[in-house]
Amino acid sequence: MTVEEYPFSELLSVVIDNRGKTCPTADSGIPLIATNCIRNEQLYPTYDKVRFVSHETHSNWFRGHPLPGDIIFVNKATPGRVCLVPDPVDFCIAQDMVAVRANPKRVYPNYLFAVLRSPAVQEKISQMHVGTLIPHFKKGDFDKLLLPVPERNIQEFIGDTYFTLSAKIELNRRMNATLEAMAQALFQSWFVDFDPVRAKLDGRKPVGMDEATAALFPEHLENSPIGKKPVGWEVTVLENVLAVLETGGRPKGGVGGIKSGIPSIGAESIINVGVFDFSKTKFVPVEFYEGMKKGHIESHDVLLYKDGGRPGEYEPHVSMFGDGFPFEECCINEHVYRLRANQSLSQEYLYFWMTSEFAFAEMRIKGTGVAIPGLNSTAVRSLAVLVPPPPIVEAFTKQAAPLVTRILANAKQSRTLATLRDTMLPKLLSGEISTSIQELNQSL
Repeated sequence: MTVEEYPFSELLSVVIDNRGKTCPTADSGIPLIATNCIRNEQLYPTYDKVRFVSHETHSNWFRGHPLPGDIIFVNKATPGRVCLVPDPVDFCIAQDMVAVRANPKRVYPNYLFAVLRSPAVQEKISQMHVGTLIPHFKKGDFDKLLLPVPERNIQEFIGDTYFTLSAKIELNRRMNATLEAMAQALFQSWFVDFDPVRAKLDGRKPVGMDEATAALFPEHLENSPIGKKPVGWEVTVLENVLAVLETGGRPKGGVGGIKSGIPSIGAESIINVGVFDFSKTKFVPVEFYEGMKKGHIESHDVLLYKDGGRPGEYEPHVSMFGDGFPFEECCINEHVYRLRANQSLSQEYLYFWMTSEFAFAEMRIKGTGVAIPGLNSTAVRSLAVLVPPPPIVEAFTKQAAPLVTRILANAKQSRTLATLRDTMLPKLLSGEISTSIQELNQSL
């Protein structure tokens, strides 16, 4: 395979930036994505903690806007992270990153995206960082970044292979977001808004519910320590509904430099059910894992972020592990709680309660600290929880469990595809392996 190197800048037809300035923001309008929305694990940008700009600002302030298929390149803090721009484009980009457009006469666009994400190029970018506290990669240095460019047919094969795998992962992510929203909406309706009870109060039949299930709900609400609740439902503390509440640990001397062993999940990895950030996965030695008295993860464990974040603030994160996902064996470190319900609740109910608006609000109040805010075990045990009668918990679980199972199965498949994609890319670039994109598509 013949490969030539070209400066990054020579492979581009357009570079769009925002002058390196913070644009005026608004309470609503068009999403303004920042560098935290760009992750090499995902095909397109996410919408994490986005701000907004007005339509007037969108039209008049920016020098330009990205088009579908452009590549967003992060210049500051995490230089080199890249994502594709989706179609349609429903956002604009903040400072500290640029949108670049491949020149199709010089390079195949999907190949440029793939090669920018390759370990070799990511390492090149990391070696070209300037700045110590906040690394950055200047747009003016694009001509110093040399990229390997093989023959056109090889570019197309590598680019389309990478895109096909990434697109399947993205589809799974979108499906999971929909599935979780469905389960969350059901939980919100039954156990936060109490729609079935309120319908009976108004003399109406609960919407979307069979008569047997509707009969399980009472017809009145009463006051409780957490506000109105259905008559006969219990409000207790989390300690009374848990069979397991424990943290993990780490070897003496930490886990720095350990490249293999048993994965140890920390707070920085937890996002939501079946969604984790594995870019900073750490490992513990097998012998340490086998000697741990607590902290081994089991299927459907609910994991709670214990501490970290900005000084004086606590932001809860909750997730759930599946059977064999993301690893066959896994543990947690001392910054994460592992929760399992007793017979009074299901794991699905426990997860959605812990991610409810009420639980998050209470955790933020009790999660205190100055230098390192956190949620100690006493605070966790004292969190309020609403406990419906067992038949209602069972009815909810019967509907929610298949959705959660599908989410975890999709997440496990995505993890497998990501491993395949990221292992295959360097070998494709080096010419070590080759196949056909048609064969690959048939295998997915």
